[in-house]
Amino acid sequence: MGTLNKLIEDSKSVPQNIYYKTIKNKPLTLGNQEEALTNSRMSYYFAREYIPGSDIKALQAKACERPVYAYKFGMFIYGADRDFCFKHASKSARYKKLIK
Repeated sequence: MGTLNKLIEDSKSVPQNIYYKTIKNKPLTLGNQEEALTNSRMSYYFAREYIPGSDIKALQAKACERPVYAYKFGMFIYGADRDFCFKHASKSARYKKLIK
């Protein structure tokens, strides 16, 4: 039982980044945008929350650094520049064949 209590206590110190908050349905605020702009994956997940006042262009630029998130951003984020996203996504052969 001591080990279980230690694990529970340690889990409270797990960094609750944007990805963690979105999968656990915890609310994000505009204040989390700065953190989102440090990583392509987090930029995409932050943009998915459609927080009023968020900078879609900056989030898009960061997300498009990786083809997988460029493709997802172009497909699923309202207000995204699809041409810009798909141009970056097409750098990967995997996503190039999905773009028509």
